Amino acid sequence: MRDAGMAVPSPKQRRWSLPLTFAALLIAGGMWLAGLTRGAENAAASLFFAAQERPASGQLHIVEIDAASIAAVDRWPWPRRHYAAVVDRLSAAGVRSITFDVDFSSSSNPVDDGEFAAALARARIGVALPTFAQAAGAGDRRVLDALPIAELRPHAILASVAVAPDRDGLVRRMPLGTQTDAVPRPSLAAHIAGRPGAVDQSFPLDLSIDLATIPRHSFTAIENGRFDPRALAGKDVLIGATAIELGDRYAVPRFGVVPGVVIQGLAAETLYGGVPRHAGPVIPLLAAAAMALFVTGAGTRGAVFLTSMAGAAGLVGLQWLAWRSGGLLFDIVPALLLLTMVAAARLMLLMLAQARQRRLHDPATGLPNRLAMQRSDQGGLTVCAMITGYERLLAVLGDATLAELICRVADRLAMNAGGAAVYRIEDRMLAWSSPTRDAELEHSLAGLHAVMRTPVEVAGRRIDVHLAFGIAEPGALTEAGHSASEAQRRGERWHYHEAAEEAALERQVSLMGELDTAIANEELAVLYQPKLHLASGEIRSVEALVRWHHPERGFLSPDLFIPLAEENNRIAGLTLFVLHRTLKDLKSWAQDGVILSAAVNISARLVSSESFLDAAKAMLVRYALPPGRIIFEVTESATLADPAAAAAALMKFNDLGVRISMDDYGTGQATLIYLKQLPLSELKIDRSFVQWAHQNPHDGLLVRSTVDLAHDLGLSVVAEGVEEAACLQFLRDVGCDYAQGYQIGRPMRAAELCAMARSAANAAETGPLAESAQPAARAAMG
Repeated sequence: MRDAGMAVPSPKQRRWSLPLTFAALLIAGGMWLAGLTRGAENAAASLFFAAQERPASGQLHIVEIDAASIAAVDRWPWPRRHYAAVVDRLSAAGVRSITFDVDFSSSSNPVDDGEFAAALARARIGVALPTFAQAAGAGDRRVLDALPIAELRPHAILASVAVAPDRDGLVRRMPLGTQTDAVPRPSLAAHIAGRPGAVDQSFPLDLSIDLATIPRHSFTAIENGRFDPRALAGKDVLIGATAIELGDRYAVPRFGVVPGVVIQGLAAETLYGGVPRHAGPVIPLLAAAAMALFVTGAGTRGAVFLTSMAGAAGLVGLQWLAWRSGGLLFDIVPALLLLTMVAAARLMLLMLAQARQRRLHDPATGLPNRLAMQRSDQGGLTVCAMITGYERLLAVLGDATLAELICRVADRLAMNAGGAAVYRIEDRMLAWSSPTRDAELEHSLAGLHAVMRTPVEVAGRRIDVHLAFGIAEPGALTEAGHSASEAQRRGERWHYHEAAEEAALERQVSLMGELDTAIANEELAVLYQPKLHLASGEIRSVEALVRWHHPERGFLSPDLFIPLAEENNRIAGLTLFVLHRTLKDLKSWAQDGVILSAAVNISARLVSSESFLDAAKAMLVRYALPPGRIIFEVTESATLADPAAAAAALMKFNDLGVRISMDDYGTGQATLIYLKQLPLSELKIDRSFVQWAHQNPHDGLLVRSTVDLAHDLGLSVVAEGVEEAACLQFLRDVGCDYAQGYQIGRPMRAAELCAMARSAANAAETGPLAESAQPAARAAMG
């Protein structure tokens, strides 16, 4: 199969690359400025940090006022002598710093305050106490500064304990410093990490730090000396409440609701590695814009996917590198959005280009199609090559192999035609434009005919391909195709289009359009010819036959419109119409107590048609008749070339509960081995052997041997063309199962057939039907 061509960027498409990228850049940047990407940015940051989770440094230890500590003291607020005791213990252990996240802005009793102040004075290191600002009250816009009581301030460092959640209530950033009592103060985290406490500046929290790995100690254990001083030597200690009943809890991405002291600890751990900064979307947007130029240059959907995914991975890598090396946290969602918009636009352009490509190329072979030939500048005669026996090749080879075969044939045609472009204008039709005329063209076609005598090798098989050629004026594709059909009918190698043939062609085209209307409006009639079961004398089966009484043309012979339907791809619709009507009548008869099976003729081209199989399956499921009530009759020619392929195709029908009958048996070259390969349940002996079998010894021998052979294979036998009582008796004598023909009954309408079958059944109950079949049928029909 030919590649119809991958969609590569045209110069026009490449000119759109920069404007498209710039437009996406403006849209993504505008969405960021409007705050529309904030939610996605927060989610992306959480994923980014979760993907690189790491443990805490171990430098910071939290001494938590936990539930056990609250229970040990059994009152709140605590007497400040407890804090004094802890400061003494930690100072003696040699900690590097002590920081309190506990409110000391109001006095307790003077003795305890004095003890705490004395402990602060004794401490070998500076102890930090919190200060913060708070609203004066509900409805009061004033902000009051809360400082530790005056007695504690001379011996302590004051640091800000402020926490500022985002609008969604989650804490993602912390301040480096704030101002209280008109004095700039570092935040607790900045003080602990030794970073400058710049006022009104914040930093993003490093949410990759696992909070569970920050060492924690119970306050009561430290107070009572139940700890290893060596574990705290040289460490920074942060003291605060974690007990639920004390409140002071905030929501943090990844970790849920956590105590405020833990958030302060996370902030300090973040600052140990430096002061991170939020760097906005500009750098990622510029990087994404550069990557987008590669996306717009991608020539296939797969390439668009790969380049856009590579661009997204590059942006994530840029984020990781910037965070690890410089503590920069970008907003990358606008950049990802830019890439997504550019990729979506590129995919849309590719889809449009591929749609145009599909319109001009045959999907099975990749060859240019009829529309492509019509749009091309054709100056010479139109030559059409029709593959004869197309349905047989399709049944034998299947769609894929047949498509490859057609490509090989097209190669031979192009080579002989001097490299001219060869178009597939119909399933079985290839065409090209020939600059030569008359004797020169005929000489070329004769050479082509000779070349095609050599089998075409495809899929390890050598296939004989026969062509019939049609010739018409430039651009006359339809006429050239019709001339090729005419050459096949006449047995000629090529045929020139003539005006009289054009009129006949117009009539045929008109007739096919009228057939479509007749099928859609159910204007066709389905008649049923009965099959007599010879052993019982009952009518047990019928053959469905389509008839068309045209409102203007009168009765049209099936031999006229059925071949035209096959040639013009209408046979599937016609067959499905007959099948639908037959199923409907079978169900109606069954409701009246008449149980019959019915045979429907199947064209060779439908044997391997998946679309026909699906439509037939839907009908069978809808009517839900018992298996075996529908029989598909196929001819030897439909299956003879490749029995294995035919068996596989017919088995799909068999699996639906459809019995398979070989029609016109004896006219082909079927052998015993051939019959065993097919999923048959019935043989139908052709009328040419049956009609005179009771008089002609040769025909009689063939019928007798066929019956015996079929029975040995477990098949039933139908003999068609029974027109005399003597022939009927002969068939009964040789053990034939069913007889069909005018001696039994002509094709009739459903109601007449039902009456005949009921009459025959009644006659069979009283005695052998014998020659009474036809009189009983006449009586049943009135």
